[in-house]
Amino acid sequence: MSETRLKILECACDLYLDEGLQGFSMRKLARSVGVTAPALYRHYDSKERVLVAVLGEAYKLFAQYLYRALSAPTPLERLRTASGEYLNFALENPRQYEMMFVSAAGLGLDELPPEVEQHGCTIGQFWHDRVRECMDAGLLNPDDPERVSLTMWSHAHGLMVLYLRGMLQMEESEFRAFFAESSRRMAMGVGTERLEEMAAEVAGLGTAAG
Repeated sequence: MSETRLKILECACDLYLDEGLQGFSMRKLARSVGVTAPALYRHYDSKERVLVAVLGEAYKLFAQYLYRALSAPTPLERLRTASGEYLNFALENPRQYEMMFVSAAGLGLDELPPEVEQHGCTIGQFWHDRVRECMDAGLLNPDDPERVSLTMWSHAHGLMVLYLRGMLQMEESEFRAFFAESSRRMAMGVGTERLEEMAAEVAGLGTAAG
């Protein structure tokens, strides 16, 4: 992607989150980017197309973080690493994290384009697979992997939103430690005795997303 398109998407993300859909216009975006409106339209023909591109890039970046976990050697290590990268992505890219949870209606659309829906489905499947293989390894109690991963993600996402919105008065290092501690409690709730025996190794476990 060209530097110009990257700048357009960065400015579009900021403009949307600062002013909402009603305050978002191609003219305002052109001013933020430092180009003329006609120049902007050569890249994107509507504000909806720009915002869909912002959402798509956020998903792609998120996936880059998560997929680092695939090189880990065991199911537990893959889940732990993915959980850590989830935390890293959200803290290092808070605005992109927020964009991933904007609804189609919030972007002025009846539904998200299939390619964006696919990004979400792919990431969801990634988390289901991490939970499923931990179940297969006897670390998590047998259950529906999709429902368990959704439960675990809901816990993680709730903590993340509270922190990013300034509702948890903590420095980042303190929040990271609290997040790991809270996630460990969540993991113990769905874990087996074998996982309890490995409790010292599971700090950070628990951010599987649905």
